Amino acid sequence: MQPGRILLSCFLLVLALPALAAPDEDLLGKAKGYPLGTRASWFFDEGVRVESFSHLDEILPHNRLSKAVSPLPLAAAGGDAKLGYRFENQSWTLDDFLSHQRVTGLLVIKDRTILFERYQYDRKPADRFVSHSMAKSIVSLAVGMALAEGRIGSLDDLVSKYVPKLAGSPYGETTIRHVLRMSSGVQFKEAYDGNDDLTRFTIARNREGSISALRQFQTREAVQGARFHYASSETVILAVLLRAVTGTTLSEYLTARLWQPMGAEADATWVRTTDGTETGSGSFNATLRHYGRLGMLLANDGAVGGKQIVPKDYLLDATDWHRQPQAFAPGKATPYFGYGYQFWLYPGEKRRFALLGVYGQSIFVDPGLKLVMVITAVAKNASVGKESFARERDAVWRGIVGKYGSW
Repeated sequence: MQPGRILLSCFLLVLALPALAAPDEDLLGKAKGYPLGTRASWFFDEGVRVESFSHLDEILPHNRLSKAVSPLPLAAAGGDAKLGYRFENQSWTLDDFLSHQRVTGLLVIKDRTILFERYQYDRKPADRFVSHSMAKSIVSLAVGMALAEGRIGSLDDLVSKYVPKLAGSPYGETTIRHVLRMSSGVQFKEAYDGNDDLTRFTIARNREGSISALRQFQTREAVQGARFHYASSETVILAVLLRAVTGTTLSEYLTARLWQPMGAEADATWVRTTDGTETGSGSFNATLRHYGRLGMLLANDGAVGGKQIVPKDYLLDATDWHRQPQAFAPGKATPYFGYGYQFWLYPGEKRRFALLGVYGQSIFVDPGLKLVMVITAVAKNASVGKESFARERDAVWRGIVGKYGSW
């Protein structure tokens, strides 16, 4: 056979090969066309997780953040960058990571240029992926804006100054700064098992409203500001506070101040509760590229095209572990991450931080390198620390950072 025909035969053989299967496709509902869940099943049932995590706004009522009139496009690199990492004493590529973990979308951006973009489980670029707790960081940005506008006088004010209906309750008598750091000291168990305080709080919030649900937590087990203790209820306090000081929804407030100035090419949505406030602690929905745009905004210290969108000093306070009290530094707040104003802070002298959500949702930001990695996922467990996902994800990020800089 002639060399040209051999090459053509090999090329046709490659085209004929089936695409590599993503992990656990059968468990995740591929044979059923990835079915959409219900209000009762979307979070816990892995058989509907893929579709539910990318079409949550088809299940639950929501508010909308409208796209920009003049979007700011992202540049394409003209092919995937050769990015790799070391994990468990072996070298891997990003395609290997996708074959190992239940990742629905993976995006790497540097200097507003897409270096790598890939989807699994039949997901598409137009799908809006759920944020889970990455939304907490977005709430924090709104707090920074409200502070800069004078709607909040000081982060050291008590919450009850702006939300009188929380006066006399432990949450109401906590400062905004301590709530931002999740250090109210109020007892709250968050285990994602359907039997924790988070479940009880969510049920009460949907039935009675946010204020009533927050007032049900009456035990302060630690002095406020003394320790980090993760509790989604504390972000809900901020959502209620913002509704009080802005007089509008979070979605409307951030559409004109964040989403449109950021140059969004598509709408985002935010699930709302029965009292009209957004979930706040989660349930924001946006495309993978728009999470990437948000990451690039943060990598540029809150500026787009020379215009400051997020107050820079607030953003530095929120994302630099050197600006936190010792109890919130990496290795202190948690054995690995530090915690700022609703952001996870990486160890090391250089400022790096992350927006994280259950089941593997994540945005990693390196401002010095203008580098962002976004992952949406349908991991086996809500807490990805229970599996290899978190360790390998960290190795991927370190490998990408190592290509362009150093730790």
